[in-house]
Parts: sequence; structure tokens; C-alpha cells
Amino acid sequence: MYRKFLLIFLYLYALIFSVLKTIRIPNQWAQSHWLVDYRFGFIKRGLAGELFGFLCDKNVSSITILSISILSVLYFFIINIALKTTWNNPKSYYRMLFFVIFLLSQYIVFSAHLIGYLDHIIFLLTILAVYLTIRNKILLASLVAVFSIFIHEISVVLLLPICCFAIIVNEMPQRKIFIRDIFSRNLLTKLVLFLIFPFFTAVFISFYQEINGGSYYAQLFSYLRQSSIPANVSDSVCSAYTKSFTYYLREQYGHFLQRIFISKATIFYGIPILFSLWMVFKEFKLKQNIYLFIVLILITGVPLILHSIAYDTYRIWTFPYMILFLVFWILSSKYKQESSHIKPEKLSWWEYLFFITAFLFVTLIPAILFDGETERFSLMIKLILILPILLMLHFLKKAPVKSTEAL
Repeated sequence: MYRKFLLIFLYLYALIFSVLKTIRIPNQWAQSHWLVDYRFGFIKRGLAGELFGFLCDKNVSSITILSISILSVLYFFIINIALKTTWNNPKSYYRMLFFVIFLLSQYIVFSAHLIGYLDHIIFLLTILAVYLTIRNKILLASLVAVFSIFIHEISVVLLLPICCFAIIVNEMPQRKIFIRDIFSRNLLTKLVLFLIFPFFTAVFISFYQEINGGSYYAQLFSYLRQSSIPANVSDSVCSAYTKSFTYYLREQYGHFLQRIFISKATIFYGIPILFSLWMVFKEFKLKQNIYLFIVLILITGVPLILHSIAYDTYRIWTFPYMILFLVFWILSSKYKQESSHIKPEKLSWWEYLFFITAFLFVTLIPAILFDGETERFSLMIKLILILPILLMLHFLKKAPVKSTEAL
């Protein structure tokens, strides 16, 4: 029981530490997304604002309350999944280190900083879709995906790939996957069943945007200005809503390789992501299932495709963390009974060094935030606040695991 309470406190402490670095009220970009709806006709990302308009008046107070509620629900599910997944195999130190790095990661830091963004709804819907997929409710998961794409088109590179991974894992006849398993008739049928409706939804929105998107710019701009949104923010939001996918591709694809391979995020985000990948590899013995690990790497990297059409580099680099979090949940659900009986491996000295490096990157390196803001804590305060995390990890490593704690 002592160990469980300490684990709960550790995860909550790490989450709160990350959130307090950057939490704020929704900025004007986030507010604008909730103001936009279908009043001028169909437009991409308009569904969230349309539904919001049915519930209450659109003002700063209601948007703030809604944003706090959405983020709180997301954090609740994250902590709940992390704890249950750890308790599936409480002897595993890999799991604890994985979730500590995730809860300290730039994803959590940015989720608090970008409170009110539609990203949070997309990941809530992704959690729902993965839950349904794990339980083999493929058609329901597909309908959730359709709904998600109408809210924000980034669902195509966030929700769809991870659900496809969940389907592949679900359909694996044994622990080891072969190429022939990926192309089996049953698996391909389920993938098609899941993807067909989201695919046509994404195609419809894309073509509609190419043809008619630009016609709403003036109306949207005037509407946002009347809602007290500054001209520069109104222009940016209207451009995001009305300009076509091909426009952004032409403007941004030239920076794609630089944003992936030689940006600051390549190191500061990339190393903790690589550590998280290694924890998944070790925890689930993927050396014996290298094809599945290759699929996992591809799924994790899919969100980085957004670098070819969007310039918010640091926000995009946070998405692989959440994908890996969901991957860990999916694999743990698949191997729940098996993993609890496997004797955990001891970490090598270089794995501890790898963890410390990733740990220092996610805790001490300041995140580059939007709107010219900076993190609240100084380097000295951070050093003081991270000491309890290391102490708790030490005690959890030394504390004996009772058989009842595996339930």
C-alpha cells in the first residue's frame, strides 16, 4: 500500500511540476478557435465552435472554463492510464521511468501553455478511439475518428495511425509478428473498416478547402475583430481556416528537413523521445518482435510530417510523446497477464545515464513558448523541485513489491 501511495504521489508531483511551469489562461489564438463556427457556411475546424455555441454564450469566461475542464479531463485520463499500466507490472522499473519522463515531458508543459487549443480535444478523442479499438469496436472507433477530423484535421496524423497500430497489435496471433501477419486478410479488412470513413472525411474537407476555403476570409476576419480579437491574431486564424493545404505545403516544405534534423528540438526533445522508445523496446521484449518495433517507430514519427506544412516546430515535436504514451498503453493491455509474471531486467549503467540525460532535458531545459512567454521557475528552483522525484524513484526501486500490489 505504501508503494502505491508513493507511486500516485510521484506521478501527480511530476504532472503538477510540469503544469505549473507554464499554465495560463487561453490565449487569443485559442479563444478564436472556439469563436469560429458554421455561421458563414461549412468550414474546417468549425465543429467545436458550433457545438460550443449550443451550450453557452461565447465569451472569455466560458472559453476559459471550458478549456480548464477539457485539460483537467485529459490529465485525469493520463494519470489513470499511467497508474493502471504501471500496476499491470509493478515490478517493472522501465514503466516507472517511462511515465516519469512522459509526465515531465514538453508535451505536458505545452499542454498547459496551450490551454484551450483544439489539440486537447483531439487527444481525448484519440484515447476514446484507442479504448474502443482495444475492445475490438472498430466501427465505433472509426466514427469517433470522423468526428475528430471535423474538429481538427491533425487527427489524420495523430488519431488514425495510433488506432491502426492498436488494430495491428490486437490482431497479432502470437507475440512475434511477421510481415505476412500485417498483410493477413482479417487484419486488412479491419484496417479498411476503420479507415474508410475517416479517409473520405479527410478527402472531402481537403477538397472543399481547396475550392471554397478562401471565400470566407473577409467574413471571418470581420467577425473575429468584432469579437475583440486583435488584427494580427485574426489574420493568422483566418489564414489557418481558409488557406488550402497545398498553399501551406508550398510555403513550408522547404524547412522540413531542418525542423526534423537540425533544430534545437531535435536534441532537447529527440533524446527523451529516444529514451521513451528504448523503454518500450525493453519492457515489451521487442527485440523478439523487431517488425512490430519498426511499425512503432513509424507510428511515432508520423506526427513530424506536420513540419512540412506548419511552422510551430516545438508544438509539433511534443506529439510523439503522446503517441508513445498511447503505444505503451496498447501494448500493456495486450500483454497484461503475461507481463506481470515476467521477471524484470536490471537497468545497466548506460541506461541509468540515458535516463538522467533525458530527465535533465525535460526538467531543466526551458521550453521555447509562444507569445514571448517564459517558464516560471528559475534553474535553481527547478533543481530543488526535481530532487523529490529522484528520491521517490530511489525509494520505489528499493521498496519490496507485495503480490497484492500487482492487482
